[in-house]
Amino acid sequence: MPEQHTPQAGDDMAQDNDVVALLMRQHGDIRNLFDEVEQSKGDERREAFRRLVRLLAVHETAEEEVVHPFARRALPGGEHVVEDRLAEERAAKETLSALDELDTDDPKFMPQLMKLRKDVQEHARAEERYEFTHIRRSTDLTGLAAMAKAVKAAEAMAPTRPRPGVESGAADLALGPVAALMDRTKDAVRKAMGKD
Repeated sequence: MPEQHTPQAGDDMAQDNDVVALLMRQHGDIRNLFDEVEQSKGDERREAFRRLVRLLAVHETAEEEVVHPFARRALPGGEHVVEDRLAEERAAKETLSALDELDTDDPKFMPQLMKLRKDVQEHARAEERYEFTHIRRSTDLTGLAAMAKAVKAAEAMAPTRPRPGVESGAADLALGPVAALMDRTKDAVRKAMGKD
């Protein structure tokens, strides 16, 4: 049985060495950024929204490269679990794309943001329930740390915009400069996981 580790609040070492703790922290950061976008106006709202988009992109890239492949291999019914998460990610990216076309002061922005928030929160709850708890049960401290290292590599190479329809990574190759940044992010994750 793998050695278990339950991180404590404020356990920075756990966040650095436990992929589940790291991703849960990102879920909290995403919730806080939604609050910040909602509560601000003008340039402050635009900046908060830009940071939210960046973090969502980092988080989803990390999951696509680290969490989903592990879930497919290691979890009972993993393929089905991952397909459900990818469908949720696709829907959220479509809403995010529509939002990205609007100015943050546009009257249509806040209703779309609320839809995105709802979709992202439901997706996060599903990840926590169907992937994260099983990851913690299915791997040891070394595995959790290796996956955390890869997620941190994604954070360091964060793309600025997620693109709907590119959940698998296969379609990335024919797209422009943002795709190149996504590819570099994925390359950094793969290198961190020793897959280069």
